[in-house]
Amino acid sequence: MIDKLLDAPVEIGASTPMLLLVLVALEAVLSADNAVALASISQGLADDKLRRQALNIGLILAYILRMTLILAATWVVRYWQFQVLGAAYLLWLVFQYFSSKTDEDGEHHGPQFTSIWQAIPTIAITDLAFSLDSVATAIAVSTDTWLVISGATIGIIILRFLAGLFIKWLDEYTHLEDAGYITVGLVGLKLLVRAVYPDLEIPEVLTVAIIGIIFAWGFSQREDAPEEISDVGK
Repeated sequence: MIDKLLDAPVEIGASTPMLLLVLVALEAVLSADNAVALASISQGLADDKLRRQALNIGLILAYILRMTLILAATWVVRYWQFQVLGAAYLLWLVFQYFSSKTDEDGEHHGPQFTSIWQAIPTIAITDLAFSLDSVATAIAVSTDTWLVISGATIGIIILRFLAGLFIKWLDEYTHLEDAGYITVGLVGLKLLVRAVYPDLEIPEVLTVAIIGIIFAWGFSQREDAPEEISDVGK
């Protein structure tokens, strides 16, 4: 895999900046659901400092795994079992979330941890499962390994930034965590469909549009929004 990277020709043409911009934009859009999932996982730690540490260390490990996946992408795509495993893991996360006990406000919550070292592997593995989808999308845009790696590097920095924002937003918006896990389920189903029907092309525009609609609902209600008065006479 390292040989593949070293031997890959670095061709910089007029279209290279545009391709890199497309890859980064795709990473940013497709990272929204990933960011919510990682933010929800890190919230399983009670302390804010531990949450930040778990995200930082977990995403460093996730970056290493993602680079390995990119370098082995042509080999991984040949085996549908990897996509099935990724889909099963993401769908299990969704099932675990929606089957969890609700709190006094009737809201579900992600996994709980007693140690940062329990959260870190979960963060890294979750990102790896998402990467099976995003890397496949990136390779469809460009076959230049160095360009895909550059896009993924910028993408994981964006992911860390988004996850930090979502940690705050999850406490502010009532439906955001539910919306995030619904989109996680969509990514899991997308991986499953790709594994069963490899020739079926699912337009990324459609995926982005659906994710956009779900997140619009997720941001539709604030936690501290005042209750509306239902009686007209009051």
